[in-house]
Amino acid sequence: MSGFKSLFKQTFIYGLATVLPRMLSFILVPLYTDPNVLSTAEYGRVSFIFAYFVLFNVVLAYGMETAFFRFFNKDEKKEKVTSTSAISLIVSSFALLGVAFLFRNQISTLIDIELRYLNLIFIILLLDALVIIPFSWLRATAKPMRYAIIKILNVAINLGLNVFLLLYLYELSYSNTLLSKICVDDFQISYIFISNLIASAITLLLLIPFYSKIKFSFDLVLWKKMMRYAMPVLIAGIAYSVNETFDRILLEKLLPANIADEQIGMYSACYKLALFMTLFATAFRLGIEPYFFSHSKTENPQKNYAKILEYFVAFGSVILLSVVVFADVLKPYIIRSEAYYEAMWIVPFILLANFCLGIYHNLSVWYKITDRTKFGAYISILGAVITLALNYILIPIIGFKGSAIATLSAYAIMMLSSFFFGRKYYPIPYNLNKIVLYFGLSTVLSMVYFYNFRGNYIVGISVLIVFLTLVFQLEKKELKQLLSKK
Repeated sequence: MSGFKSLFKQTFIYGLATVLPRMLSFILVPLYTDPNVLSTAEYGRVSFIFAYFVLFNVVLAYGMETAFFRFFNKDEKKEKVTSTSAISLIVSSFALLGVAFLFRNQISTLIDIELRYLNLIFIILLLDALVIIPFSWLRATAKPMRYAIIKILNVAINLGLNVFLLLYLYELSYSNTLLSKICVDDFQISYIFISNLIASAITLLLLIPFYSKIKFSFDLVLWKKMMRYAMPVLIAGIAYSVNETFDRILLEKLLPANIADEQIGMYSACYKLALFMTLFATAFRLGIEPYFFSHSKTENPQKNYAKILEYFVAFGSVILLSVVVFADVLKPYIIRSEAYYEAMWIVPFILLANFCLGIYHNLSVWYKITDRTKFGAYISILGAVITLALNYILIPIIGFKGSAIATLSAYAIMMLSSFFFGRKYYPIPYNLNKIVLYFGLSTVLSMVYFYNFRGNYIVGISVLIVFLTLVFQLEKKELKQLLSKK
């Protein structure tokens, strides 16, 4: 029992520390969409640049974090694993970003990011790369509290600096000589990246003790093994980042230059309404993933895996329908300007896309516990191809609506691919009748309500109550059993 409590505690702490950074982008939306802070086009520019951030972070990490965990847990020479992976990332980060600084003018032209932002981005990327192994080491050596405190502090500093620099600096500069020197007109986007840079720098400073503790020795044979393990992870990571963020990049490339940033701003702001589904799926995955592995050797674990997916789809369906019904109630609290509301059309598509992604992560248990992780890479690459192809086809025709359709299509096909491969390699007796009922009915009701009865809360709330009643009636036996357990 004590072991279970320890596992639950660590899972909760790591989950909190993982979800909070995701929440930061959501919390900052009301600030960034305030017309007194950023224009729609400026917010679109920020979203476009952060899309590249995701891709660059994946490349700079090149799967070494996952390789570290794998070899740290299987290799007796843990110090060598730690020092080899740390040295690898230090050398590669300084080398890659050194080259990037030398060719920053060409890179700026190639990816269409202004040089003044690109210089800040390179420094942030370096700082973030240097904390990958220290954070991994904290997790591997069971130091969840320190891990969580540093992660949460990073979020707090970033948030606090954003609020101060974007809201209060200009007003305070009139009465403070020092502040007046750092207050620059039309510098809001730079302030956002400066906030990120300072938070990342303080995070690295807090993790410097890690570098003073390790013995710097590099094992070339071990490094080659780690790199062979890391390369498929890198490929899958790049594919995943394409699915996650390339819609913003392609909107910038494929839309007319005079409207691109504004369209990205609208799309990115309304995309954030899907975060309710994303956070639910992330928290569920973080909480249940250790269970998948710890119960894989028990008798008939497939039965429990099937029930877990059923619960996920039931809860996810309720979240999908609830957010769709109350989207117009939520939007003024999250998106502060009506200039963004034109993109509300995408909300059901993006919610449903993230729902499919959550189901995919639950279905992925089959290739994780059977050591067929290469299928994860294959499926992610398939999703990336679909994302790129549909965006290229649809954006010139219907703009950001095409990106929403492409995102849903990619995640839906990934979900279905994982299901069909799983049936072949690791059959799990999913209750397809219930799963299809919950998923299909919530999808149909959401689409019909949003595009035909949007704003009619008599219809919306009635539909939601009927659906909740249906779920309760079908699940009440299991709910009673769960509540009756001591």
